[in-house]
Amino acid sequence: MVKFTLSSVAICVALLLGGCGLSAEEQDETAGWTAQQIYTEAKSAMQDGSYESAIKLFEKLEARYPYGRYAQQAQLDAAYSYYKSSEPALAIAACDRFIRLHPNHRHVDYAYYLKGLVYFNEDLGLFGRFARQELSDRDPRAARNAFDTFRELVRRFPTSDYAVDSRARLQYLVNSLARHEVNVARYYLRRGAYVAAVNRAKEAISSYPKTPAVEQALHVMVHGYDAMGMERLRDDARRILDKNFPDSVALDDPQARKPWWQLW
Repeated sequence: MVKFTLSSVAICVALLLGGCGLSAEEQDETAGWTAQQIYTEAKSAMQDGSYESAIKLFEKLEARYPYGRYAQQAQLDAAYSYYKSSEPALAIAACDRFIRLHPNHRHVDYAYYLKGLVYFNEDLGLFGRFARQELSDRDPRAARNAFDTFRELVRRFPTSDYAVDSRARLQYLVNSLARHEVNVARYYLRRGAYVAAVNRAKEAISSYPKTPAVEQALHVMVHGYDAMGMERLRDDARRILDKNFPDSVALDDPQARKPWWQLW
C-alpha cells in the first residue's frame, strides 16, 4: 500500500497547477507580443478573409494595449470584420462605440460610412436572397437608418473620401423609401381602403417630392378619390398629374392589359 504524506500531495498539486499554467501560456502564441505585432497579424488575417481570427486578435490587442493608435485602428478593423462575418448588430455597435470614444479621430468618417453600409446591406435572410426582394418592398427601418447615417456623414464631412458614394446611396435610398410608401398606398387601394391609400400617397408626395414615385402616388390619389366619389379632389389630382407627367400611362386606357398599379 502506497502512503502519501501531506507534503508529497502538496508538491503534486503544485506541479499540476504549474503544468496547466505552462500549457495555457504555450497555447497563446501572442504572449509577449507588442501592439504592432498583434495588429500586423490581425490585419493579415483580415485581408486573407479569416475574419473570426482577426476579430479575436483585434479584441486581444485592445484588451492588452487599450491606448494608442493601434488600439483605435483595431476598433475600426474589428467593426469591418464583424460586418464581413455577417454580424451586423456587432458591427454597428463597434462603429457607434468608435464614434462615441473618438469623435474627432481623422478616420471617424469611415466609422459613419461603415455603419451606413451595414444598414444599407442588412441581410434579408435566406428567403429574401432567393426572392430577390427589392429594398422598396422590405421593412424600411434599415433603409431609414442607412439614410440617417449617410446624411450625417455628408453633413459633417462634406469633403470626405466617402462623401460622393454616400450621396449616391442617399439618392437611391430616397427613391426606395418613396417607392415603399407608394407600394403601401397601392396595397390599401387594391383592398378598398381608399382613405388610407390616399393618405399614404399624400405622405409620399410630401416627404419625397422630387422622386419618380410621385407619379405613382398621384395615380393612387386619382383612383382613391374616384372610388370615394370625391370628384373635385379627383380632378385636382388628375390636373396635377397631367401637368407634371404629361406622358404618364393613361388612367382610363381601355387597352391596358394590366391594372395601372401593376404597370411599374
